[in-house]
Amino acid sequence: MRRSLRTAVATSAALLVVSAVLTAAPADAHGWAPPAHGPDSSLTPRTHFTMAADGSSGATEGGEGIPNIDSVKKTVATYYGDPGTGLANRTDSPYIREMRSIVDRETRQLQGIHDRAVRHGQRPAIVLDADDTTLWTYDMEVADMHFVFDPARQDEWVQDQRFPATPSMVGFVDRAQALGFTVFGLTGRTDDQKTATVQNLAKVGYTAFSEDRFFTKWTGTGASQQPSYITCAAAKCTTVEYKALTRKHIEQDLGYDIALNVGDQWSDLQGGYADRTLKLPNPTYSLPSADLPGVHEPRLTPRTHFTMAADGSSGATQGGEGIPNVDSVKKTIATYYGDPGTGLADRTDSPYVRETAQLVARQAPAIARQCAVARSQHRNPAIVLDADDTTLWTYDMEVAAMHFVFDPALQDEWVRDQRFPATPGMPTLVAAAQQAGCTVIGVTGRNEAQQDATIANLHAVGYPQFAATTGENRTYYTKWTGTGTSQQPSYVTCAAAKCTTIEYKAQTRAHIESAAGGGYDVVANLGDQYSDLIGGSADRSVKLPNPTYYLP
Repeated sequence: MRRSLRTAVATSAALLVVSAVLTAAPADAHGWAPPAHGPDSSLTPRTHFTMAADGSSGATEGGEGIPNIDSVKKTVATYYGDPGTGLANRTDSPYIREMRSIVDRETRQLQGIHDRAVRHGQRPAIVLDADDTTLWTYDMEVADMHFVFDPARQDEWVQDQRFPATPSMVGFVDRAQALGFTVFGLTGRTDDQKTATVQNLAKVGYTAFSEDRFFTKWTGTGASQQPSYITCAAAKCTTVEYKALTRKHIEQDLGYDIALNVGDQWSDLQGGYADRTLKLPNPTYSLPSADLPGVHEPRLTPRTHFTMAADGSSGATQGGEGIPNVDSVKKTIATYYGDPGTGLADRTDSPYVRETAQLVARQAPAIARQCAVARSQHRNPAIVLDADDTTLWTYDMEVAAMHFVFDPALQDEWVRDQRFPATPGMPTLVAAAQQAGCTVIGVTGRNEAQQDATIANLHAVGYPQFAATTGENRTYYTKWTGTGTSQQPSYVTCAAAKCTTIEYKAQTRAHIESAAGGGYDVVANLGDQYSDLIGGSADRSVKLPNPTYYLP
């Protein structure tokens, strides 16, 4: 079972902590009360974000101000009509409808664009990128690669000519050709992929592309060398240098006027040498590139403000440019954790380390006071803590090992090998709570087969307070496996065969507060997912930041 869910409560770039005394509703026969509506109503993820495409916002926005990567993926799936298989709906989706609207609008203008060029004595041309401009890569990017680009796999798809046409684009190119535009292709695919790409285009219905008017990137091997018309500032040309200078070649050397340049990346369009540009939507990846020296095109820049619901539903309403780009979100997360691009967090200093330190400095004294007061009143105080990214830090596993694609088998290896460091600052908070009189209790979505390794890992990184039992009471709760004696406990009742995180955690906290569970008073419940916190049975809910995954 993946780790327990922790909810975020941010209304600004800084992390907010919700503290509330929950009003108990009548309990059922198992001692579980339905969650109170008042306090839980504030335990919801943020929906408005400011994010620069280059990842720099990770230094300023705070954990709750970074679009959660799992929510972004769900939003992208909704947009493409992907039911969770990684395969786009090829018949109807918000993406298909948006493409139809964009292309219909642009098609209506083609005649005028063509005629203006002819009136000026020019030979009008249209230049089009390949991937996600004329050929649609979603199924490769998501079902096959899971948003983790693999050039070897991409070459298989290219050589096998597996890509469908980008919605509405065959008709658009046909219309441009019929009006008299000369059609050029300009792609970052390599010379070794040119023939297969042109054949793929013909296979899905395009008739305007030919190899002599289709520009691909040189490989540096054999005859495939950088052309003389492209000069770059460094040994490796940027995308903008390659594409803009190729367009310059088409205009100045081949004698065409590029009346329209079409691409799905801003770097397809930057650098000039086109009368008009058309940006197609694509939130699945980003290929950034600096503009040419001395060229400033503020219009050709990515959006920075987004509205996104955690459940992915915004993909039905926001449009492609209104969805946080997956690659930009990954860069933003890396900046936040001080990850230089290796998938490994900086364990000494980063925006995340500093934010968590501030949270601990603010919350540890307050929780300790609650523990001391409750102890003086003989209320048997306790604090409840989730494991992953509440007490143990999973970033290196999530990113370096899994690349944001959760693998339960790999997670089990990390758990059993006890590889996780402590979440920054949290050993201090836990120690302060225990010293003030609170019993320390763990409630995690890890399973019972992982319990001993989890507690051993906690001890190894500075949490001696955790134990499977304290006295006669259980004080570390893991999820049942359904095998042998590891079965769903009687105090947890669920609406379906598979319990939700909230059902499991809320009812476990209710059990902890019941006589059967030890009669504790949970003065504070800490988690990094909203589902760690929703459902009551805690006086205070403390949300830790975590944009690396989302468990609703």
